[in-house]
Amino acid sequence: MSEKDLMTRRIKPITTAAVIFFLVSAVAPLFVASWATLFALILAKGIVVLGIVLLLQAGQVSFGHAMFFAIGAYTSAFWGKYVGGGDILLYLVLGGISSTVFGLIVGLFVVRYREIFFGMLNLAFSMVLWSLLEKMFPYTNGADGIRVARPGLLGFVFTPETFQYVILYVSLLIAAAAFYGVQRYLESPLGHMLRAIKSNETRLEYLGMSARRVLLIGYVISAFLGGIGGTLVAIIQQIATPEFGFWTKSGEFVFIAILGGGAHAFGAFAGAAMFECVRFYAAAHLADSWQLILGVVLIVIILYAPNGLIGLRQRYRQSGKGGR
Repeated sequence: MSEKDLMTRRIKPITTAAVIFFLVSAVAPLFVASWATLFALILAKGIVVLGIVLLLQAGQVSFGHAMFFAIGAYTSAFWGKYVGGGDILLYLVLGGISSTVFGLIVGLFVVRYREIFFGMLNLAFSMVLWSLLEKMFPYTNGADGIRVARPGLLGFVFTPETFQYVILYVSLLIAAAAFYGVQRYLESPLGHMLRAIKSNETRLEYLGMSARRVLLIGYVISAFLGGIGGTLVAIIQQIATPEFGFWTKSGEFVFIAILGGGAHAFGAFAGAAMFECVRFYAAAHLADSWQLILGVVLIVIILYAPNGLIGLRQRYRQSGKGGR
C-alpha cells in the first residue's frame, strides 16, 4: 500500500468525525438554547486555531497569534463606534481584510526566523498591540474595551433570542468552509512544502522553492483566520477588550491546538470543543478552579495522546493490533 493510500485511510475517519461534529453543532442548540452561544464560541475559536495548526505544520509556534484575533475584534468595534450601524458580513469582510494586511506586514519580519525566535517575535508584536489598546484610552476605552452593538444580517434585525441562532449558523458555515479550505491546503503542494520547512528546509531551497515565501503564505492565511475568528467572538460576546490581544489569549489558542492535535484541520475544532466545554461546566461548578481542571486535562492528553484528541483513534487502533 502506498504512502498516499495510508494517509487517505487515516484522514477519512477524522473527516467523518468532523462532519458529525458540524451536524451536532447545527442540531443540538435547537434542543438546548443555552448551547447556541457555547457552540458559536467553539466554532469561532476553532477557526482561529486553524491558523495555529497551519503554522504547526512548519514546526513553528506563534505565541502572539492573539494580535490578529484582537485586530478582527477591534475592527468591528471601531466601525460600530465611529461609523455606526453594521452588518455581520460587513464586519467579517473588514475584520478579514485588516488582519490579512497586518499579517502580511508582520509576516515579512517574522518569517525570517524559526522556532523560539519566531514565537517570541510574534509575542513581541502582540504585546505592542495590547499596550496600544490599553493606553490609547480616548479611542479604545482602555481596559474597559468597546461594546460591539448587535449587528443585523442582510438588512434584517433580530431579537437577542433569535440572534444567538443567527450568529451560530453564520459561524457554522464559515467554520465548515474554513475547515474544508485548510484541509485541502494541507493536502496541496503548498501544504507539503510547508511541512518540508519542518523536516528539511535546506532541501526545499535546493529544489528552487523559497521557504520564506511558503511560510509567509501560510502565515498570512493564518492571520486571516485569526481575524475572522476574532470578529465572530466580538459579535458573539458584543465587546472587544485589550485582553483579546494579551499573551494569555495566544497561549489559550496554542493550548487548544495541542489539545486537539495538529495533524489534521479537525484538531482545531476538537480542541476548542474540549476547552470550551470544560471551561463552561467547570466554571459553573468550580468558579475558582476551572484552570486547574483544564491543566489536568492537558497533562492527561499529553501523556496518553501526544498527537492530541484526533490521535486517540490511531492509538487505540495500534493498541488493538498489538493485543492480537
